[in-house]
Amino acid sequence: MLTISAFARLAGLTPSALRFYDDCGVLTPARVDEATGYRYYREDQVERAVRLRELRAAGLPLAQVTTVLDGPSTEARAVLEAHRRRLREDFRAASAAVGRLLPGPVRVAGLDLASAIRQVAPAAGAPLDFVLIEADGDEVRVVATDRYRLALRVLQPVHGGTGRFVVSAGELAALGPRLARQDEVTLDGTTLPLLDQDFPDYRAVLDALPVPAQRVVVDRVALRDALPADGPAELVLGPDRLAVGGTVLPAVCGDELRIGFDPAVLGAALESGVGPDVLLEFAGPLQVARVRSADQGSFTTLVMPVALRTAAPGSPTAAPPAGR
Repeated sequence: MLTISAFARLAGLTPSALRFYDDCGVLTPARVDEATGYRYYREDQVERAVRLRELRAAGLPLAQVTTVLDGPSTEARAVLEAHRRRLREDFRAASAAVGRLLPGPVRVAGLDLASAIRQVAPAAGAPLDFVLIEADGDEVRVVATDRYRLALRVLQPVHGGTGRFVVSAGELAALGPRLARQDEVTLDGTTLPLLDQDFPDYRAVLDALPVPAQRVVVDRVALRDALPADGPAELVLGPDRLAVGGTVLPAVCGDELRIGFDPAVLGAALESGVGPDVLLEFAGPLQVARVRSADQGSFTTLVMPVALRTAAPGSPTAAPPAGR
């Protein structure tokens, strides 16, 4: 048995916090001396105390802590994911408030902005043939989507601030070379051809993404060149390999998976990447896939797969037909 002081040192909590958690019924001692009132704990309670400390450090309300500690794993996960979404929203609101207090407009490095435009603008398509540039003080996000894929590049501003700018994808792409020659670019109506358009809630899309079950690192150009000219591109993953049609590419991957893509859509996502490698993240054969530049984690493209009607020999069972 450990005294409350010894237990507090092991758990990284104060004795007063332990007494409080006892009173709340979150972490009760193993024994309380009836004569002195001294609390004693077992060593196997340290793990619970450490988890409690981490949950409180994350700002989880005490009323929800017991759900995470004692409830079913599915319910605990739901509570933590909801709390993470709230933290993100609180951070965005606070960051935007600070940005509004910072003097001066938002400025970014011209070469960074031009690079982001080159990567993101190709993802725009009718009727969403425009790009969103959004600043929230700490970062600038360049986003485009045609509803079948979504491209996102995150930039660090030279000078923070807030702003939301919707720009024609074609006009913005044409501006790219000129922006690349400028040390800094001010984001406002004088430098950007602004449109009066609403942009889809891409943050909700990102927040709702399932957790990837499979990650693959493969040669970006080799994968792009292996894609068929037409018809669905069938990717079959296996240990240390990725097969595309009759081409087998060395890859860093784990479990087997069979998934199909429109070659034009996946090819465009690969073309927009940088560096020799690409990181592919899959949650399932019909779940949206992430395509990321392995050397540049700030650039991400979301690509919708297509259903494959028949299974190749030795590959997993095909998914039922479905639209993109």
